[in-house]
Amino acid sequence: MRRSRHERSEDDEQPVAKRRSRFARLGRWFLILNALFSLAVALYMKVTHRSVGDEESDEVDLVTIFDGLDLASRATAFRGGSWIAMFGGGELDLRGVTLDPSGATLRVRAIMGGGDIQVPDDWNIELTSKAIMGGAATHRPRASTDPYAPTLRIEARSLMGGFGVTSGD
Repeated sequence: MRRSRHERSEDDEQPVAKRRSRFARLGRWFLILNALFSLAVALYMKVTHRSVGDEESDEVDLVTIFDGLDLASRATAFRGGSWIAMFGGGELDLRGVTLDPSGATLRVRAIMGGGDIQVPDDWNIELTSKAIMGGAATHRPRASTDPYAPTLRIEARSLMGGFGVTSGD
């Protein structure tokens, strides 16, 4: 008995189901291997990278990997620095800081982590952000409009995480 070309049997469906099942298994393995690789990189960075700087430092190099940060800076000529938040995060309070006369640049990176950066109302903030499934944003209702006010430049990069810039409180 001959079938028309529009009729299908269960035997015709089986190879498609097998291919779907194979792709699903490959996808699961890819996710597992990706998670293990990310974990290994994070553990390596946690061992090899340490935070540099304290409340009085004019430049900081902060690292929060599987960890938290709560730093209230009192620097007298803050020039900026960097902050890496990987599977961790925290809060950086810059409200007690005096910026360097030329301004400051803070580079922040978040991978499945992030943080909050608190700044005074009278600072200008220049935020640039590149993100994949994350981001960076400012939430400052009383932000300065003075073009001569001190300027903090924040360069944010994030992957499934992010940073917020607030005026505190």
